[in-house]
Amino acid sequence: MSIRPTTGLARPTVTGTAAYEIRVAGHLDDHWSAALGDLTLVRLADGTTSLTGPVVDQAQLHSVLARIRDLGVPLLTLRKLD
Repeated sequence: MSIRPTTGLARPTVTGTAAYEIRVAGHLDDHWSAALGDLTLVRLADGTTSLTGPVVDQAQLHSVLARIRDLGVPLLTLRKLD
């Protein structure tokens, strides 16, 4: 059996640091900032927390998301900022 390369699939390209906003349910304490890649935490009036800041690569982004998962905090949104 031979494996042929797949053609026609778009592959994402990652070039350097990008800023992200991650929204989670509930209010996180400030001490979680260091554990979440030193992102800026802002507790919002709607009962959510916004985490924003630069992420150097996809590996760091996945690490932050894994930590959020491990905290048991529901992830609401993830968006790349311009």
